[in-house]
Amino acid sequence: MTSRAANVKNSRMNFKFQNESPQDYKGTKPIREASSILEVLSLMIVHICKKVLFYDTNLKIAIYLGALFVLSLIADVLTFPKTYFSRSDNVFNQYFVKIGWFWTLFLTVPYVLLTSFTTCCGKRRLIFTAHLSRLAIATFCWYAWTTIFNVIETKYGRCNARSFETKTACLKNGHFWNGFDISGHCFILIYSSLVMIEEAKAINGWEKIKDNIRDENYTRSLNDKSVSVNPLKNISAEELNILKESYEIVTPYVRALLIFIAILQLLWDVMLVSTILYYHIMIEKFISGVIAILTWFVTYRVWYTIPNVLPNLPGQGIFKYNNGKPVVLTPNRKKSNAPNGKHFMGMPINTKQDTMEASTEEVR
Repeated sequence: MTSRAANVKNSRMNFKFQNESPQDYKGTKPIREASSILEVLSLMIVHICKKVLFYDTNLKIAIYLGALFVLSLIADVLTFPKTYFSRSDNVFNQYFVKIGWFWTLFLTVPYVLLTSFTTCCGKRRLIFTAHLSRLAIATFCWYAWTTIFNVIETKYGRCNARSFETKTACLKNGHFWNGFDISGHCFILIYSSLVMIEEAKAINGWEKIKDNIRDENYTRSLNDKSVSVNPLKNISAEELNILKESYEIVTPYVRALLIFIAILQLLWDVMLVSTILYYHIMIEKFISGVIAILTWFVTYRVWYTIPNVLPNLPGQGIFKYNNGKPVVLTPNRKKSNAPNGKHFMGMPINTKQDTMEASTEEVR
């Protein structure tokens, strides 16, 4: 009886102790840790945010272009009722849209830094050249295009009072400057949304990393040389330790940042509708939207997909866990790492009772 109790106790451990032989664990399998209520709730919120962010991008772009063309034409002909969003001094316009790129970087920089530090196992050079450089390129594109828009309006416009030849002097004296004002707001709202959606894709497959770490630790503890499909099989022991430590530390922050990114992206969509209804003429908004979409396409869909050319796509590191596409999670998956096939939003969920039952079954 004493020997059986000792075996049950040992079988509850995922891995052997340092001074125990691999033979004592032959035939056992590592099992998923019990999921806390807080983790389940956070996964639920993250799942909702992924639904918001990873809505079909091609369809979203079609909606953007359709709204810029159709709604803008209607707004040019009809006068929509004034609302809080029609005021240029509304809080969202003053403190968010006008400094929109700041908020985009405020959320995406730490998100990319944390995710890439984990997937690159702390390799700083790879973090900066393969991942953070994407945001540097996006910042350059934003600055270059908005500068060009301003130059076009200033150089090819004129004041309604002919005595003033510069835009600054015209506006300073209370007059109106007539120029081709390509909408910087439409550009930044669309471009920022697309950049955040692309960068957020690093979260796809993120939960699998925990399972891969556990399985790889178990395999290496047994000194198993058999063929493995684990994506971590080729990384060094030092890289595996860095991955394990960083994953445990950064995951709560990654989830929190993803939630805020989803909220900001929704706000950008609301402000885009406001801009379409109340500001600029159709051609000014449509051209800015096309430029934003083309800039995103050339970088994220062409440049970053070229093999052996930096930067890389979000989620790429020294091991493969993310194919860059949203993972469709369903509760009826055939394969399950959890006892009794229990899942929550496609992820295996273990309770303490499940863990003990699985351990007991292995002893039997």
